[in-house]
Formats: sequence, C-alpha cells, structure tokens
Amino acid sequence: MPRWLDERDESFARQLALAPLDVASWLYAGAAWAHRAAAERGVTPPRRLAARVVSVGNLVVGGTAKTPLAAWLAVQLRRRGHKVALASRGYGRSGGEPVEVVSDGRFVLGTADSAGDEPLLLAAQAPGVPVLVGRDRGLAGLRAISAFGADLLVLDDGFQHHRLARDVDVVTFDGGLGLGNRRVLPRGPLREPLGALARADAIGVVDGPLPERDGRVIAWRAPRAYRFAARRAPSALRPLAGGAAQLPAELAGERVGLLAGIARPDAVRRTLAQLGAQVVAERLFRDHHRFAAGDLAGLAEEAPRWITTEKDAVKLVPAWAGRARIDVLAIELAVDAPDALLDWLETKLR
Repeated sequence: MPRWLDERDESFARQLALAPLDVASWLYAGAAWAHRAAAERGVTPPRRLAARVVSVGNLVVGGTAKTPLAAWLAVQLRRRGHKVALASRGYGRSGGEPVEVVSDGRFVLGTADSAGDEPLLLAAQAPGVPVLVGRDRGLAGLRAISAFGADLLVLDDGFQHHRLARDVDVVTFDGGLGLGNRRVLPRGPLREPLGALARADAIGVVDGPLPERDGRVIAWRAPRAYRFAARRAPSALRPLAGGAAQLPAELAGERVGLLAGIARPDAVRRTLAQLGAQVVAERLFRDHHRFAAGDLAGLAEEAPRWITTEKDAVKLVPAWAGRARIDVLAIELAVDAPDALLDWLETKLR
C-alpha cells in the first residue's frame, strides 16, 4: 500500500504530482454515495432479517483488526447465550455458489480458494460459530437462520454493505494509522468520506491512542458513538508444518524472513522488531494474494527462518517451503473493559 496514503503533511511537490488522483478520489466518493443512496432509498429497501445484525467494518482500508474483532464478538456473544453466525463476503473466493458454509461450528468445510482467506481465519478464531460467505450477506444471513437457527448475525467488513439492514454498526480504527491523509481512495485510505461516520454506533480504537487531531475529527463526526479500545499482542509461534507452538519471545536475536500478502506489512515488521527479531529478507505480495509453490521457491537461501501471518497461513501448503522453516505468528486481540462493551451491545440489540 503506498506510504503517501498515510502522510499527514505533504510537500507542495507531492500534492502537485498526485493531483490527478484527487479527481479520481472525488469520483470514488461520489460513487460511494450513490451506492449507499441506491441501497437505502432505492426501489428495493435494505433486507431486514429475522435475526439481529451486528456489522463490524472500517473506514480506513487495511489493518484495523475488524476480522479479529468480528470473531471475538461472535465468540463472546455465543457465550452469553446467543445463537450466533458469522457472515463474510469472501473476497477473492473462487466458489460459484451464492452462499457457502465455511464452517458449521464444528468442522471447517471450505478452503481458502473456494471461500477466501478471511472466512477461514474467522473459522479458526471463532470455534463453535458457523461461518458463511456470500457476496449478498442477506442471503448468507437467511441461510444461517434456516440451517443453524441463528438469532444473531455478525458481519465481517459490513460497514459498506448497504443492502442488509443492521442493528449495530461497529467501526474500527488502528491507533497508529488514524485517518491517514483523510482523503478518499485512491488519493487517500478512506473507503467513504468522513461523513459516513455518522452511521457508526460504536468506534473501536485498536493499538491506540489515535493521533490527537484524528481523535477530535472522529468524535465530531460520531459524537454519540460508544467508544472502546483493544490491543493486539503476539500470542504464539506455530510451525506451518505442524508441531508444538513456541512463545513469540523466542524470536529474540533471530534472523528471520517475512512472508506476507496483506495490506499493511509494516505492522508485522514492527511486531517482529519489538520481539527482538531481525528481518533480513522479505517476500511481500498484495492483499489476499493466492499463493503458489513458486512464491516460496528458494526461501532457505534467503533466511534460516520465515514468519508469516495467520491470514496467509490458510493459503500456504507446507510442502511448498522445501527446506525452509516457516512459523505462523498468532496474534491475540484483547478488548479493554469487555463486559462493558458486551453489556452495551446487548442493550442495543433488545
């Protein structure tokens, strides 16, 4: 992802060079508005399900922990007695069915190719919760209700999915990234203009605090939204090929390579540096990259040990690594004052 998306103070030369993208950004913002207006005010109103709907999404592209938070909410609400299902679009999926059951809550039935990487991650992080994918999350919700008796649907990446009515909209931000340069794609990192935050019922800041100016802007745009904080922390190192997990602290002093196909690999770099590892090689690919054996050729010649993410691991075949050692860095999400958040959420859902 281009670094200038997150730059808050740009030189005049940079602004001039990127001026053509300003026009594209205005067009993108207009299209986003038209898409929402068509869904909310068009001939066909947003679908209302017989189950409650909680959407977890973002305004800033990439790396805001929306998927781990969706999984966390699903698990916690299930523990409180709700019949929960998770629904995701399944970006990049090859499956042709309108709706696919990735997990029935007991067994993982889908693959990363057929369902997409994030639904597989949801299935791993939310055991006991059915996970379904479909471009039309309303259809996925109907299937969750009929097949699993769901009374609560949690949408992963649902803030811009306007065809399905929801009861609660949760929007997540990365504290370090904030609002970036506050411009809409492709000139900036925003998926919609800042005014979209008026729809947010809750704002979650992960690995905060936010930059002071960004915090003020968000508070002004979403003055009535419930606020909560969460933190990500490395929890384990798991061999891709299977075997006993290690503590992340054991990376201290290690020379490692980074293998990733995510939107913002800088976050993984920072985590590895904090653990005391030295990144000596990188194989980086675009977000949602579909790995092939050739992507891993020659790893052992570049670094003795490679680290990848949980999201990437679901798409990797251990045999592709050859002589290279690949470990998966597991990340745990911890929500501050979790009971207060869940109590507020259940009150909203009544």
